[in-house]
Amino acid sequence: MTLEQLLNDRFSCRAYRPEEVSRETQRRAFAAAQRTPSWCNTQPWQVHVVSGDARDRICRELHGLAAGGQPGNPDFAFPGSYAGVYKDRRKVCGVQLYESLGIGRDDRDRAHAQALENFRGFGAPHVAFITTEQALGIYGMLDCGLYVMSLMLALQAESVQCIAQAALASYPDAVRRFFGLPDSRRVVCGLSFGLADHSAPINGYRTERVAIDDAVHWID
Repeated sequence: MTLEQLLNDRFSCRAYRPEEVSRETQRRAFAAAQRTPSWCNTQPWQVHVVSGDARDRICRELHGLAAGGQPGNPDFAFPGSYAGVYKDRRKVCGVQLYESLGIGRDDRDRAHAQALENFRGFGAPHVAFITTEQALGIYGMLDCGLYVMSLMLALQAESVQCIAQAALASYPDAVRRFFGLPDSRRVVCGLSFGLADHSAPINGYRTERVAIDDAVHWID
């Protein structure tokens, strides 16, 4: 499978089959992602993958915090607002998601319930939490972003679907406590993965991308 095929075929999976991905398959994907380049080869990412009871326990804790109205306190601030084309793109993406589930524009209860599914990993059997070292700053964060993309493509190459989730970084203190991490480890995001439930309507829609001439500028 070519890189172009992997990029075209992958999507943010929000419904999964219950069976787990074999540890052998997981190790192949994570080994491939480990080849990600980083500043001075610092390789700042540390990854904790939960399955089974561990997955249930941490998802239950994070879901409880979110459902209980506990304000998030992410290590890396989420955008406070969106404007211009970024607001437009975000809106279209949200409309597509809710339409796939039959959630009306004014149905705030169902929209809120769907948002909370983030904290259950959308039912995926595995959830990876990616952290970086605080002292490495924004470029450590950038390196972890490269790693996440490598991991998503490596999983896709194994016919395993996933979704990267900033929501799972909303309560970093709870994540650090669960894994016994020091305060210097900053939570970048979570990544839920497993075998896609292709019968689920929410997995049927696809977001669009702008033309390359709207994003890439060549100067001779």
